[in-house]
Amino acid sequence: MNISTLNEDVLKRLSTMLDNATCGWRQLANAVSEQPKLCCSERELTACSLQVLSAAGSPGRTLLAWLADRSCSLDFLLHCLRKIDHQEAVQYLTSIAELIQITVQPQSQPTTVGGRVVLTCRASGPPGLGYQWFRGKDEILDGTGCTQELILCPLAQVHQGHYICRVNHGENVVFSQWAQVRCILSPGCSSSLFPGSVSGLRITHQPQSQAVSEGDTLFLECNAEANPPPKYEWYHNTVPMEQQKTRTLKMPCVTTANRGQYRCKVFNLYHEALSSTATVTIGPSSITEATWVEVDRGRDSQEVHRSGAGIYPLQQMGKPSPSVKRFYATDKVALLIGNMNYVYHTQLSAPIADVHELTNLLRQMNFKVVSLLDLNWQEMHSAVTEFLLLLDKGVYGLLYFAGHGYENFGNSFMVPIDAPTSYTSEHCVCVQKILTRMQQKETGLNVFLLDMCRKRNPNDDIIVQPGLLKVTANIVFGYATCVDAEAYEVKRKNVSNGIFISFLKQRVSEDEKVTVMLDRVAEDMGHCRITKGRQALELRSNLSERRCLTDQIQSSDCSASQSVRNLQWAVAHDLPKSRYLQFDCGVKVQLGFAAEFSNIMVIYTRILEQPEEIVSCSAQLTDFPADVDIDLKQSNQETLLEAGSFMLIEESLPSPEAPSLYTRVRSLQRLRVGLTFTICLHYTYSNMDDEVQERQPVTIGKPLVSKLNLHEPRPPCTSSSSSFSLDSFNLTECSSLTEAFASVGSSNAWTCYAQTGTQSSITDSCPSISGANVPEESDTSDFLDAPRPLVTSKSLPLGQVNETNYKFSDMYNFHSH
Repeated sequence: MNISTLNEDVLKRLSTMLDNATCGWRQLANAVSEQPKLCCSERELTACSLQVLSAAGSPGRTLLAWLADRSCSLDFLLHCLRKIDHQEAVQYLTSIAELIQITVQPQSQPTTVGGRVVLTCRASGPPGLGYQWFRGKDEILDGTGCTQELILCPLAQVHQGHYICRVNHGENVVFSQWAQVRCILSPGCSSSLFPGSVSGLRITHQPQSQAVSEGDTLFLECNAEANPPPKYEWYHNTVPMEQQKTRTLKMPCVTTANRGQYRCKVFNLYHEALSSTATVTIGPSSITEATWVEVDRGRDSQEVHRSGAGIYPLQQMGKPSPSVKRFYATDKVALLIGNMNYVYHTQLSAPIADVHELTNLLRQMNFKVVSLLDLNWQEMHSAVTEFLLLLDKGVYGLLYFAGHGYENFGNSFMVPIDAPTSYTSEHCVCVQKILTRMQQKETGLNVFLLDMCRKRNPNDDIIVQPGLLKVTANIVFGYATCVDAEAYEVKRKNVSNGIFISFLKQRVSEDEKVTVMLDRVAEDMGHCRITKGRQALELRSNLSERRCLTDQIQSSDCSASQSVRNLQWAVAHDLPKSRYLQFDCGVKVQLGFAAEFSNIMVIYTRILEQPEEIVSCSAQLTDFPADVDIDLKQSNQETLLEAGSFMLIEESLPSPEAPSLYTRVRSLQRLRVGLTFTICLHYTYSNMDDEVQERQPVTIGKPLVSKLNLHEPRPPCTSSSSSFSLDSFNLTECSSLTEAFASVGSSNAWTCYAQTGTQSSITDSCPSISGANVPEESDTSDFLDAPRPLVTSKSLPLGQVNETNYKFSDMYNFHSH
């Protein structure tokens, strides 16, 4: 049994026992860490501690919720409670475990004579549960009455009646609910409950089997003639549909959960009959009327090419094929979001590597990329709004999300890190709503890559209406997994990868139509043993042109809208300049900055000069504001790896005479004011044993994405943001952007484009597309004596994806999103 099977009263009682300092939740958290998947981070333990600040908060209840999300079993919880010698909790939980709880109740079901009825009763409790079945007061003593399932076949009139199951373990006994079995004649005929009656019942219209797509409306009809007038009751997979009591069954926005077999029971005072079975299949929904997939049929004299416009003949054999038409983008922008450190849900490992690798690959194709990790609800909404500002007519827009997600009624939802345990669409971000807003920008290509689960969310019964989509024929969805399925990640030593990205990164840079490239990714995944039966890429598209992610950017002139996009992108990637600090003791310290992601920055300190009488010296950073996320155990480390930065690599390590200390600053999007901290210089003189300290405060402003103030709400359903909007500029004059640039409050934003040390003015000609991809290090060539800068790795050294990369060693290597 999983902890999640315990009811709320039991969990509250347990959490009360665990809310103490001597033998409580902290000791339990240490005990469960012997299983790696249940190990809690320092951040999670701190979040548990902060629960005491709330009147109704409980650290123990929060810990139990995390353990339940990570599929901790009741047996292992008991083992850990015994390990910490919590006798009260062990005794209480043992008594609960010995209770019998019915988990599956037998269901009433009408069935035709000669058919087959299976009544199922399942229970949880101690090992060796016994099952007894009764019809009324009479026990069923044959072999079928001693198991969890009672099978009645072939069904006869003698089998009619009420059935109940008795579950026992020693003296403990629990009874299931009653289930009624009723015999009904074949479809179209009637069974008279009162022989000799002159009334009758005849089904005149049977429900028909059909195939519909997700999001469509399911319509079934059953009609009958009877005296007295008939009543109707619909069944889905033999289960009564309580709300369907009319001759027509109408269900809007169906999902895969609605597929199966449907029958209608028609009855009146004297007669009843079952309709024939209608089988309903639910296929993937289409954004418009067609799904677009390219198929290579080879050369044939009568070869045809199918497209949304119809069927037309291609060239005859022997004639040269026409040259492939090339398409161009006016610009290419991408928003990449990876959510890992969820507050109330299972922690993920792969999004950091997946976002980083895809960022580098897209930048090589001249995409302007904004990459963000661990966003809450407000930050995700604000980031999308800022992303929409980068879009315009002819622009290629790409959105990638890795994290928890779900799909209801044909709509996909991305889950923020602060989503509550029982989240609904109100707590998440709807992908289809983003698509609706993107279409308003008249983009040349809209690509959505969703690396998340697509299971249905049982807590959410809200049908979201994202708005009417235009027929733009430029949309491509690449889902990491199929409908009603999960997406997985594979754990490695220091870095994990999602299954989807492991294969996508091998193909994404190919000069092929997006759908063709994703089709090949799907084939690669299908050839790998480890993905079969677990995860398969699903492609949805209505792309009518041969648009490729590798298409060149072509802009005839410097439009104001393009300048705004360049400025908006530059602001989100502006790093502080390197600084050189002189201390009273004669030590000179260099302070440098490197971007790991758009909201994660690495700060390093280097001792450049020190007097001969100082034998040891180090410059450490401290006193960071509470807005940003700093792991104190990993700050001021000698290597990037020790500082928690797996994505940055050092192209040239500093010499031993100039050691560096690294500190990783996360969650820059939550920074409300300029970032301030203190450099504490520790040094020792040759003739002194005591260490001396000097401190200097440093203010570096708002680096990277913090300038966009993603923590602030945006106006709903508009293209404006807190920073600036296309609508606020005169689109005929590039020079009018100078004022807008001044309002950003950054005097050096455009130095990001200064690849050769020469800064570009906002009123200069448009920066080149390749120049828009800024270096990841803030050092410039002005300081010739400075060590070589840090750069991001273009691809993690994980090797090619093949059969030998993945093994079936342990299933815990797989973690569903």
